[in-house]
Amino acid sequence: MIAATTTTTTTIVFITGAFVTHHIWDGWINYFTGKGFNCIAPAWPYKDGTAEELRNRMPNDTDLAGLRLQELLDHYSAIIQRLPEKPIVIGHSLGGLLVQLLVNKDLVTAGIAIHSVPPKGVTSFKWSFIKSIWKPLGYFTSAKKTHLMSLAEWKYAFTNGMSEQEQKESYEKNVIPESKRVLRDILTKAAKVDFKKPRPPLLFISGSTDNIIPESLNYDNYLKYDRSHSVTGYKEFAGKNHFVPGLPSWHDEAGYIIEWLQIAGV
Repeated sequence: MIAATTTTTTTIVFITGAFVTHHIWDGWINYFTGKGFNCIAPAWPYKDGTAEELRNRMPNDTDLAGLRLQELLDHYSAIIQRLPEKPIVIGHSLGGLLVQLLVNKDLVTAGIAIHSVPPKGVTSFKWSFIKSIWKPLGYFTSAKKTHLMSLAEWKYAFTNGMSEQEQKESYEKNVIPESKRVLRDILTKAAKVDFKKPRPPLLFISGSTDNIIPESLNYDNYLKYDRSHSVTGYKEFAGKNHFVPGLPSWHDEAGYIIEWLQIAGV
């Protein structure tokens, strides 16, 4: 008798960034599921609700206000460790930083960092970057309260170049309050990675019109890594702002990721 064999479908874990609901990945989940992957997009702690529900907790959502980067990393590490096999992780913005930290911990088979917030030691002095992060960091405001991006902030940092109607609709559908403590932790050792450590394949994706995470900052992030012993990729998409997962053209990045995974042998 020939023994029965079983196959395990590779899981992709999607990780959202700051200020946006995890439901932004819904279209991506459908796309990658159709390509044969098992897909999940777990919410951050204290964010498992609709954008409207989370905004209604403002300004005194003390649980979310108290969230720290290490707690967030532990949250996704625990989710991944409960899976039957190491997954692929795809993260956007601060979710991209989490991808880099999870890759550094060797918890995944591959990581894709889309317009990634950089780890400690990688920064930019471009005015668009400084302007975009100054209010969210809120150093002259209380960390006991969350920060909700205004529509004006959203237009500049995430959806520059889009029509007024698209900007307003995307704001109402996606924007949620954020912990200032998590954002401030990006500048601390909690966001440190070992760039020389052998690791799973890692792909960086950037956009030429991103204000909050300029393409030059993404490229500097990529260049920090020792690429002599581990697969490392970089791809810039022309005309893309920071709102990549929610743009009508998100299939550009999704299709490229599929191709890159195949080339990287994942």
